[in-house]
Order: sequence, then structure tokens, then C-alpha cells
Amino acid sequence: APVGAYDALFNSYYVSLGARERRDARGLLTRPSLAQVLVYRSEVDSVIARLLDAPPSESADVRDVIALSIHHEQQHQELFLADILALFALNPLRPAYLPASAQPVHAAPRPPPRQINHAGGLVQIGAGPDGFSYDCERPRHRVFIEAFSLADQPVSNGEWAQFIKDGGYDNPLLWLSDGWARREQAGWRAPAYWHDDGSEMSLLGAIQRDPNAPVRHISYYEADAFARWASKRLPTEAELEIALPALSETGFARLEDLAAPARTQALWHWTSSAFAPYPGFRPDPGPAAEYNGKFMINQLVLRNGCFATPIGHLRASYRNFYYPHQRWMFSGLRLAETS
Repeated sequence: APVGAYDALFNSYYVSLGARERRDARGLLTRPSLAQVLVYRSEVDSVIARLLDAPPSESADVRDVIALSIHHEQQHQELFLADILALFALNPLRPAYLPASAQPVHAAPRPPPRQINHAGGLVQIGAGPDGFSYDCERPRHRVFIEAFSLADQPVSNGEWAQFIKDGGYDNPLLWLSDGWARREQAGWRAPAYWHDDGSEMSLLGAIQRDPNAPVRHISYYEADAFARWASKRLPTEAELEIALPALSETGFARLEDLAAPARTQALWHWTSSAFAPYPGFRPDPGPAAEYNGKFMINQLVLRNGCFATPIGHLRASYRNFYYPHQRWMFSGLRLAETS
């Protein structure tokens, strides 16, 4: 195929860049051969190299776009794993992406839960001027929050099992209207990838469900229903940003260590915050304006990162976002309450 045809083939959602395949039909396309893709990659690399060789005054905008592209590719490293798990979960053979030499080590029994208390008040959130950030994380700005408390650990599989046992999936009083409709339509009875035999599908294949590990692969609707059942609520994104600011490599070990219990703490947290522009938001210039801004409708924010999130993305201001019914990402929750 001529290289120019790849402009449409590889255009995921940038309307301003021209023709593209329908997203719901892209899975039906045959892919170029590896040799063809490598030729295309070589041509792209040579063009980028020439642009980077330009004087700094002429290449500043190009460098910004390249930085954005690198971080975008890193995001896809995480999404690849979520996609692979979603596909493998449909396979009755329950294949493993990372065969483990032994079953995962279960997390130790949890200590009694504690609350992280915060006095609230006028606080600053959002990305500052230093380092890379996406446009949706900017500008840094002030928000007022009431005093609140946040659980010091995410909700566990064992706690979720109690929610199921207590009829949480059968009580419409716990659910938002759209969530209840989705539960009925999709037949939800448990988190995605849970099986009736006590196992769950993971990147290690089917493993015995660990009651002490954080529950994963739940929708916003489920998280909200659980919070209501527990007489708590989901935190806002501002609350999570100021209560859990010290993001580090703790809990985000190498992918090869997936079986280690240290990784059980690493998951995205649903918030009650809509993915909306911050005061003074300005999208990146050019086609990059479509990167985040046009998705600021009907989606909810998740915070904190998961075990598959690249280390360089683990910053307090990072805003992930999904539709409230989606469950295929590595999503969980912590509980909050107003003090």
C-alpha cells in the first residue's frame, strides 16, 4: 500500500487531519505486513530527524508535539495490557499473558482500616509549569473543599464479596438510574473477569481470587452503588490529589513482578468528578487540540495510576477518564466521607 494511505489507516480520531476508518469497523481491517510497517516507520523517523535538526527557534512546536507523542505511546503500553486481558477473558481456555512459575502470592490480611483526615479549605490542584503534563491537567488553580476523610486503602475483593452477598447487585435503591439500566442490560452480577468458581481472569491467566487484594475492573456505576451501600461516597478528584500526593514507585513494580503482593495496591481510583475543563483551560494548539478537550463530556475522572501505568506518568495531577459503564481498565475505588 502507498505510504499516504496510512494517513487514513492510522488516524484514530483526529477529524481535523482528514479521512479515517470508522472506529467500530477498524477491527475488521487487515493490517500491513511487518515489512511495510517498518518501511513506513523508517520514513517517519527520517522526517522527524530532519525536523529536530532545525534551529531551536523553528523546532520548538515540533518538539512539544513529539513529547506529547512519546507520552501518548506510553499510555498505549498500558492500554495494550488492558486490551489483551479483555480479549483473553473471552477465550474459554483462559490463556495467560505472563505465565507465572507459581500462583501469585496473596496479600497479607489487612489491618483495621484507618481514615486519612484532611481539614479542607482553599487548596491548589493541577499541573504546574515544570515538567510534562497534558493540557487537561492545566492550569494549576484554586478550589475550595470541605473537611473530609479518605480510606487509607482501596476496597478489597473480600469487601466486594460482602456487597454481592448482601444483594448489592439486586437493590435498585443503591444504583443510579443509568447504572441500573446498564446492570440489567449487561447482566452484571460481579466485577468483570470474576468467575463463579472463586477465580478471576488476570494477565497470569485464571487465578484464585485474593480476598485481601483490591477489587478491580468495576464501572463507575458499580463503584457508586458500593459507596452508597457502605454509607460513604466516592472522593472527588481534588480530594484524591491533595490526600494522596506522594506518588512514587511504591506498588508499581515491574510488570514481570505481577505475582507479587506489592502490586495489589496499584489501581486507578474512580472519582465523582466529571472530566471537565479546569478554569482557564486552553487546549494544545493545532490538531493536538483534539487530544483531550473534545472528550470533556459524559466521562468521569480516575486518579492515581495502576500497576501497568508507566512510572513517568505517576504524578498527582494526572487525570484519566472513562465512560461510567466501562470496566476493562484496571479500575477500583476508595471510600470517602465529608467530616
